[in-house]
Amino acid sequence: MVNAGPVDAANGARPSGGLVARLSRIRWIRAVALSPVIARPGYWFVTASAAVWGCLLGWFHVRREGGLIVASRLPRWAFGRGGTTIGAVYLTHDNDSPTVLEHEAVHRAQWRKYGLAFIPLYIAAGSDALRNRFEIEAGLTKGGYTR
Repeated sequence: MVNAGPVDAANGARPSGGLVARLSRIRWIRAVALSPVIARPGYWFVTASAAVWGCLLGWFHVRREGGLIVASRLPRWAFGRGGTTIGAVYLTHDNDSPTVLEHEAVHRAQWRKYGLAFIPLYIAAGSDALRNRFEIEAGLTKGGYTR
């Protein structure tokens, strides 16, 4: 994993001078990394990996909801917070209301756009969901983040 730079303890955000921010300002690196030819296979890989993880740990309690594959009844240690979207797979125990799934569908679209680059980009956006641009784009209220 790429070190995105130090975290500001006050707000969980990374300073603008982090490695990910510096690299993303170089046009050709951004163009290559985010090219669908590069991003899509990463998206497919993480989707397949998360589907296997969700099927095995959730005893095959898997269903399709729109563009999402929802793997439920997973042990709570198998994902973050109330649930985690990896590629097109939403991993959760039971946090699968229609509103939450709308929020997670946006994360699926983000994974599809950025591929594996989504991992360092998300980390660089910070751990404070109220300031994380990906969580804001997905809808803080729909994701259960309240101010």
